[in-house]
Amino acid sequence: MSKTTDQSTADRTCPDPTRWWGLVVIALAQLMVVLDATIVNIALPSAQADLGMSDANRQWVITAYTLAFGGLLLLGGRIADLIGRKRTFVIGLVGFALASALGGAATGSGMLFAARALQGVFAAVLAPSALSLLTTTFTDPKERGKAFGIYGAIAGGGSAIGLIAGGLLTEYLNWRWCLLVNVPIAVVAVIGAFMFLHDREGHHEAKLDVPGVLLGCGGLVAIVYGFSEAQPRGWSDALVLTLLFGGVALLAVFVWWQTKAAKPLLPLHIIKERNRAGCFLTMGLATIGMFGLFLFMTYYLQVILGYSPVKTGLAFLPMTAAIIVGSTQIAARLMHHVAPRILMVPGMLLATGGLIILTGLTVHAEYATHVLPAMLLLGLGMGLVFMPVMATATQGVAPQDSGVTSATVNTSQQVGGSIGTALLNTIATSTSATYITSHLADSARESGQPPTEQMKQLIGAEGIVHGYTVAIWWAAGIMLLGAVVAGLMVTARAPRHDVPPEDHAEAEANTGVVL
Repeated sequence: MSKTTDQSTADRTCPDPTRWWGLVVIALAQLMVVLDATIVNIALPSAQADLGMSDANRQWVITAYTLAFGGLLLLGGRIADLIGRKRTFVIGLVGFALASALGGAATGSGMLFAARALQGVFAAVLAPSALSLLTTTFTDPKERGKAFGIYGAIAGGGSAIGLIAGGLLTEYLNWRWCLLVNVPIAVVAVIGAFMFLHDREGHHEAKLDVPGVLLGCGGLVAIVYGFSEAQPRGWSDALVLTLLFGGVALLAVFVWWQTKAAKPLLPLHIIKERNRAGCFLTMGLATIGMFGLFLFMTYYLQVILGYSPVKTGLAFLPMTAAIIVGSTQIAARLMHHVAPRILMVPGMLLATGGLIILTGLTVHAEYATHVLPAMLLLGLGMGLVFMPVMATATQGVAPQDSGVTSATVNTSQQVGGSIGTALLNTIATSTSATYITSHLADSARESGQPPTEQMKQLIGAEGIVHGYTVAIWWAAGIMLLGAVVAGLMVTARAPRHDVPPEDHAEAEANTGVVL
């Protein structure tokens, strides 16, 4: 038996007694990264007024973060493989804290945009390190299920927690604390990382593929940027089309280059494996529907129903609770008994059902009867999806590829969320504009005089809600497509309990099947 196998066996038979504290540290870091994609949503009006941002430029507070995060994740994953996961984890935490402090001290919109972009850069370093540390820390199947259940709950619920925190901080302190709150969290996580996290040295043979970095990251940045610009410019705009088609072309060249590179940025065997490919697609499709919904519901609750920032944030609490229940109490308990798709497909169907309920929203809808049931179904469904997706996607990967595999999971989540926000918001905006124009004309024709101001406000509100419901139908369709992808592509079997724990690593490496 080789030295590596001996070490692997020792790790499994003598697990680190501080591993659960290590999970707390990893979860803290993941929560900070995920919630920062949404924590500034509710604070955005206050920040815009304070810094004098234009309506056209305010989107960059959100987009600068998701653009850098989604575009650079593959690079961050490979850096983790190169210099070591724990070291990269700590670097990411420190950089994220400094960028957050810079954003909290911003004196102008440009400074805030730059800080948000820097947050995205360090999040791209931090996130794959966190997931790969989790993968290597928890190797026992039962413990792995619990750990990924907690991690999946954080990944799925972090965005909703960000909305709650954003409302509380904005109303009772000010918008700057939506960024500054990351500093004490990062300090605690850094201390915890030195105390409780353990990792072997980096795999120095995992050299950086510079052309792959430029092609892959450039393609992702172009696509995410193109989708973000589709909202203000329109889908037929020359810049938008150039970015989207150029991004696709760069990714096509990137795939070709990965077959030629000596040390590829993304070894194609990672995405060629059927289960991992299915998990990546499922994650992307799920977050397209979910992240777009956050934007709609934030504006629906505040603008249409007149909720305060805190009340709006708290309105998302049931969905967060449902995600946690779905991940930790259902998926984690069933993960080592059933095949992953037995959890993923029903989860996607539950989420689809929740979205379909929201297509019945009106300007006078009640939260308890129209919004709450949908949020509970959506949260429960996403809780069933995120944990098995992450656990299955990161199984059976060679140690030197664990960072980039973890990065690919996060990339599918962030790029899916960015695409969903831009795509669904563009559908909603254009549909609302058409509805309002048409109904104002009909009102004037029927009454023989221009609509009153009260009529304009009513038609405007109805048009906004109509745009939301049309976009939510699209989200439901995309979520349903995710259920089909999970059912057809994720064919990994339930864990085999007759396999001794010390044999799992070898079996997983040989088969790529979750054990």
